[in-house]
Amino acid sequence: MNLTPADSLISALTSRNAPERPAPKTPGAFFSPDPGTPVTPGVASVSQLNAKLSEYMSPSDLKKVKEAYRFSDEMHLGQMRVSGEPYISHPIAVAEICADWKLDAQAIMAALLHDVMEDQDVKKEELIERFGAPVAALVDGLSKLEKIEFQSQVEAQAENFRKMLLAMARDVRVILIKLADRLHNMRTLGSMKPEKKRRIAGETMEVYVPIAHRLGLNNIYRELQDLSFSHLHPLRYKTLAKAVKAARGNRREVVSKIMESVKNTLLSADMQAQVYGREKTLYGIYRKMRSKQLSFSQVLDVYGFRIVVDNFAHCYVALGTLHALYKPMPGKFKDYIAIPKLNGYQSLHTTLIGPYGTPVEFQIRTQEMHRVAESGVAAHWLYKDDENNLTDLQQRTHAWLQSLLDIQKQTGDSAEFLEHVKVDLFPDSVYVFTPKSKIIALPRGATALDFAYSIHTDVGDQTVATRINHEHAPLRTELRNGDIVEIITSASSRPSPTWLTFVRTGKARSAIRHHLRTINLSESIELGALLLGQALAALNLDSTIPEPTMERLLNESSARSLEELHADIGIGKRMAALVARHIMGLNDTMGQPLQARITGTSKDVVIKLDPVIIYGSDGVAVQLGQCCLPIPGDKITGQLKRDQGLLVHSQECDVARRHRDKEPERWIDVVWGTDLNRRFDCRVIVLVTNERGVLARVAAEIGESDANITFVGMDEDQDSIMTQLRFTVQVEDRVHLARMMRNVRSITGVTRILRERGQWSNPTN
Repeated sequence: MNLTPADSLISALTSRNAPERPAPKTPGAFFSPDPGTPVTPGVASVSQLNAKLSEYMSPSDLKKVKEAYRFSDEMHLGQMRVSGEPYISHPIAVAEICADWKLDAQAIMAALLHDVMEDQDVKKEELIERFGAPVAALVDGLSKLEKIEFQSQVEAQAENFRKMLLAMARDVRVILIKLADRLHNMRTLGSMKPEKKRRIAGETMEVYVPIAHRLGLNNIYRELQDLSFSHLHPLRYKTLAKAVKAARGNRREVVSKIMESVKNTLLSADMQAQVYGREKTLYGIYRKMRSKQLSFSQVLDVYGFRIVVDNFAHCYVALGTLHALYKPMPGKFKDYIAIPKLNGYQSLHTTLIGPYGTPVEFQIRTQEMHRVAESGVAAHWLYKDDENNLTDLQQRTHAWLQSLLDIQKQTGDSAEFLEHVKVDLFPDSVYVFTPKSKIIALPRGATALDFAYSIHTDVGDQTVATRINHEHAPLRTELRNGDIVEIITSASSRPSPTWLTFVRTGKARSAIRHHLRTINLSESIELGALLLGQALAALNLDSTIPEPTMERLLNESSARSLEELHADIGIGKRMAALVARHIMGLNDTMGQPLQARITGTSKDVVIKLDPVIIYGSDGVAVQLGQCCLPIPGDKITGQLKRDQGLLVHSQECDVARRHRDKEPERWIDVVWGTDLNRRFDCRVIVLVTNERGVLARVAAEIGESDANITFVGMDEDQDSIMTQLRFTVQVEDRVHLARMMRNVRSITGVTRILRERGQWSNPTN
């Protein structure tokens, strides 16, 4: 079963992977049992949890945890896991994992109680009364929305996901408990049916693994990866495990020799350090074999060692000592101490050529760095109100969690929120600098415009241009490690719908969509009303909708008003043809169930609409496609893009053809209006002889033809006999363009001129 990241993100974080069946059970004991209270057989982890909590909790906190355990045990009375264990063993195991991170009493109590609201219908008010508001809030954040009716299962799952992430943004302990919950469920997945194992493992790999990595929980991250791999591909897992076991014995001599040499070298440098081997995880081996097309023996030729020293300076001293012992491989050194990873990870990484020509990987770090590398945000889980007291790792995590709240404020629905956040769960990071040398971490593939929005939403909204490494560059330019990025803003600038085609981060995408929905609301309402009116007319329905039908329509579409419904149509969020067919069904069958009236997709609804008239100055709700830049005289077609309104393409546009094949229901007929009192951008290529003055002659002739030049570029190869000049010019229509091209073609040195419909990188765009 192959789950895409999008599929898994929609369906994950909501599944129950420990089904239970009723069976008689005796309430268990915890810590010091009350006299006469029998001990639950088979729950051995109670004593282990007690021992772990006693190491760092006060007697008063232990008493509170005991009360939470008793209540949970009572509520889960009669529940059994598929494995046959009493259900209470699961909350205890989750609490034990949280105790390894030394979470506080409130978190441990929430871990013990995390299923009582969902399974036993315990109300939040009761938890507040018994255990306090903070514990109740944690449990509520971990519980699904069981009692709310949603239009679809996808919507319900997306809303549950949003609920948990927002609870996590307010209190990071929510996700720590959730990850502990999923880890124990993965450890005990053996009793499930194979198809359910694969589904849960797929969700874990696509959702929980990246969340654990994003928060720097490397131990959990690696274990969840291997557990998921073992259930997704059990035969491959067993084969690799067997091969690794054999290889470990065969290569023990090489590893021992490297270990001994490194220890002796560090001792001779009078440095106290712990040196130990670092074995690759089975999934890490499998992923490297697949991605780089390597054999098993080639992957295992890279040995790993970790060196833990006592202070920051010794990290670099140890690095120099190792480079004197073995030769470093060029391009294989990374300094994650000076520039930590997005999740707070710090270490020096270097690859050396060891004995027998074997590549050897070393990680060098301090004890504190090692603790953070293994436990991530759980090493400093407690948030303080004063941001000045936060550690660097806390500040990074706090900034990411805060961005979730920012996206929530700008997002219309749970599915859209999910779409924005899922991008940030897979951040293969790139590190860039502000002009003042501040480091900004962004997901790989992020553009200069993403950088602007990462600084502040207002900066992104007002961006007009950018300089990368002190040179002008397009806003769509993908950033690379080490780039110095400067943003140029203007108070009069506003976001363009075309920005949505190249921004990478959830924060930028949600901010742009929020602006398009609110600032340009009147344009979207006007376009939506026009499209709906045409769709109703095509069905011989009056555009004035009866009051009872209107009330029912708004209720069933979750729209608060007719204007909101029109706006949704205008930005492409709803299809006018489907809404019109829905209205017809309401008029005809008010007594019939909703499902019988609106079954099917927009592909099933064929309604011939009158063409929408395009004047070229229709505002943000109607945009001309940058891929083909249609001008009056071109045959055109319209695409209703989600949250971008109506995008107008030339009928000859290759991009339009591809999209129309995929989503034919989103395309409508459009025609040019009359009295177009404006000019339109158009791209042309001029092939000229590479001689002095040719550019000036061409530019002058374009001006003489009453066309305005907005962009000019040329080939970088100045030694070529021929060169291409590329212009973006503003013309009135195809007749004006043809006249200009005819005049330019007559210039001495011009070999050819043609209209270009592909898209260029324009520094002003």
